[in-house]
Amino acid sequence: MTMRQARFQLHVETKGQGFYDITDRVATFVSSQRFGIGVLTVFLHHTSASLMIQENADPTVQEDFLAFFQRLVPEDGCSYRHGYEGPDDMPAHIKSALTTVQLSIPISDGALDLGTWQGVYLMEHRYQPHRRRITLHVIGD
Repeated sequence: MTMRQARFQLHVETKGQGFYDITDRVATFVSSQRFGIGVLTVFLHHTSASLMIQENADPTVQEDFLAFFQRLVPEDGCSYRHGYEGPDDMPAHIKSALTTVQLSIPISDGALDLGTWQGVYLMEHRYQPHRRRITLHVIGD
């Protein structure tokens, strides 16, 4: 049994707030590395977006999450001292802190070992388009 590693930089162009399904891009990288078993770390290099594993069958799940976070973390421009980049600036940081910027996903038989209805998403918390950088790192054999 020989452990090995592989790493890849993934860039995601967002068009503003919302969920961006990156499952296929992540799965393509994993399958191209030909690991039998292992663990994939997905790491987002930003503080105003986040990562989430969530249902990928019904898009109303993502719509409900966006509505929930808008109620939970108001974007009124008055509630926060930090707002250099606009009224969605600090709320985006809070939403990122409430979720995560790192995921660990098992790899089995050379593929992501996700549940039937699970997908990997970048959740953009800002209104403006951004280019988000994600590091994929797998270790296994």
